[in-house]
Amino acid sequence: MKLLLVEDDPKAARSLQQGLREEGFVVDHANDGHTGLEHAISGGCDLVILDVSLPGIDGWSVLKQLRTNASDLPVIMLTARDALDDRVRGLSLGADDYVVKPFAFSELIARIRAVLRRRDGRGANTLVFEDLTLDLVKSKVRRGETEIDLTQKEMQLLELFMRHKDEVLSRTYIAERVWEVTFDGDSNVVDVSVWRLRGKIDEPFERKLIHTVRGRGYVLR
Repeated sequence: MKLLLVEDDPKAARSLQQGLREEGFVVDHANDGHTGLEHAISGGCDLVILDVSLPGIDGWSVLKQLRTNASDLPVIMLTARDALDDRVRGLSLGADDYVVKPFAFSELIARIRAVLRRRDGRGANTLVFEDLTLDLVKSKVRRGETEIDLTQKEMQLLELFMRHKDEVLSRTYIAERVWEVTFDGDSNVVDVSVWRLRGKIDEPFERKLIHTVRGRGYVLR
């Protein structure tokens, strides 16, 4: 899943980005309100973590303009403003959650996953496709009764496929979501990673789930 962090404090932003990436998220960063709003409107992220006190326009204005544009993009306010009126204002403007600084990082992760589950209509931390199961909390993968050991990147790649089942994903899209880089046509990192993932979740089994769509990319179906 791809997150947009809108935070003007460089030290806090670096710390949050590192922690979120270690949890398996792809993270974009904007350090002012105008840039954050542009990134949020342009699409491509699954959730926004939004500070209130920002250069340019503040977090209240960013959230208000998002909702005015009929965007249902999940937003978690992350701010030092802990007054009840501020909490009420954030939730009334359409924030999905409100987290006050200082905060426990584990709680933030739990709230992010809870908001994403609610928005996706998922009541559990488990993705299922055919006989393939991915437990996002325990980081465990099973195909039928067989447990499969994946690296963190392979886990992220599989999660991307499972959240977009039956959709053809281009190499560019995969590279941006899993590696946070612009795809280089001369690079084979995506192809090699998909090949390795197939070797673990497809090769030992009769039915193959990940397929190549020539000239377009890959699809889980």
